[in-house]
Amino acid sequence: MQNFDVGQRLREMRQDASLSQRQLAEASGVPHGQISMIETNRSSPSVSSLRKILGGLNVSMSEFFEPDAPDTQSVFFKPQDLRDLTTRLYSTLDDPRGKITLQQIGDAKAHNLQILYERYEPGADTGEQMLEHVSHEGGVVIAGEIEVTVGEETAILKAGDSFLFESTAPHRFRNIGDCEAIVVSACTPPYL
Repeated sequence: MQNFDVGQRLREMRQDASLSQRQLAEASGVPHGQISMIETNRSSPSVSSLRKILGGLNVSMSEFFEPDAPDTQSVFFKPQDLRDLTTRLYSTLDDPRGKITLQQIGDAKAHNLQILYERYEPGADTGEQMLEHVSHEGGVVIAGEIEVTVGEETAILKAGDSFLFESTAPHRFRNIGDCEAIVVSACTPPYL
C-alpha cells in the first residue's frame, strides 16, 4: 500500500471547510496544538483522536480515507469490498505491532448501521482518550483476546465472548495479549 499523508488530508479537509486550526480544535474538543502536530506529520493520531477531530468536520473515517468509494446498493460483499477505515494511519510503519485494522461493510450512512471487521495486533489500543459518542454498539470476539473498558468496568474478552453497551459511556479497546484479536461489531447510528 502506498503511503497516505494523514496530515495533508486533514489540512485539505479543514481548509475546504474554511476552518482555522483553532476553529477545528474548538469544534472537535481537542487542543489546538494537536491539529497542528497532525497536519505537519509530527504526530500520528490514535483512532479515538482522529475520530474526534473528524467529528468537528462532520466527516466519517470512511469519507476521510476513501472519499471516492462508490455508493453501492450491494447486498453481498467479498473481503476486498470492505471499506478500509484505518490501514492508512499505519502506512508508514514497518512494524505491525499496535496496528488496528477496521473494515466497514458497505455504506454505513445509507443503512444507519455500521458493521465492522476489526483486527487488533498485539499492543493495539484505540487510545488513552476514551471514545464517547451517541450510539449503541455491540460485538463478538472471533479470535484472540481483547480488553474492553466501558465506563468503570473492564473485562478481557476471549473468542466467543461479546459486548453490548450505550456508546455515550467512555470506552476503549486494547489488545494486551501476544496474538492478533479479531472482533466483528455493529454500531447504530454509525460513528466511525
